[in-house]
Amino acid sequence: MSNLLEVRGLCKTYGNGPNLLEVLSGIDLDLQVGTTTALVGASGAGKSTLLHLLGALDRPSSGTVCFRGENIFRKNDRQLAAFRNRSIGFVFQFHHLLPEFTALENVMMPALIARIPRQKARESAASLLEDVGLGQRMTHRPGELSGGEQQRVAIARALVLGPELLLADEPTGNLDMKTSDGIHAMLTDLQTKKGLTLVIVTHNEQLAAAMGTTIHLVDGKINKTT
Repeated sequence: MSNLLEVRGLCKTYGNGPNLLEVLSGIDLDLQVGTTTALVGASGAGKSTLLHLLGALDRPSSGTVCFRGENIFRKNDRQLAAFRNRSIGFVFQFHHLLPEFTALENVMMPALIARIPRQKARESAASLLEDVGLGQRMTHRPGELSGGEQQRVAIARALVLGPELLLADEPTGNLDMKTSDGIHAMLTDLQTKKGLTLVIVTHNEQLAAAMGTTIHLVDGKINKTT
């Protein structure tokens, strides 16, 4: 199995001089194609920072992130944005849906921004909403959906451009246990069905245990991998 991501010597610091804060220190890891990984650790351990660097939402202070052998941070900001939009899907704790648009329109949005023809974008979005169990809710606006349904729309939106890598930061942090379990099951089902490489930041021990690998972060360093 080949590596999708290879991370070497990844560091992230903020500030300067006596106010320097080191959030990540010398992270090395490999993520193989089609695998599932949980990032766990106490608040402030660097989990979300690492996820943002893996997804090219931020640039490291030093170190490299190679996606299929290419150092992504050699790209300029415009190239990096194009790469990120094409290759990576993001799901956050807050769904960030646009309230004035329907579920279908929200899922279509990244495809329309990428200049995919409207009919093709609509078909892809509708298919994904079926995949996440919302085939009967496509014309509903976010305010007419439950919290779990809104997060399912956000997951469909993250997948509409067909990314290879799906990054999720506490995707069920605001949901009750029963709804969370449903989202977890759906994510793992989608990962298998679409051959995604999935990385999840979570405090949920049950979800972490269901992932193929669990990476434990302590004070910005990998403490252990299980």
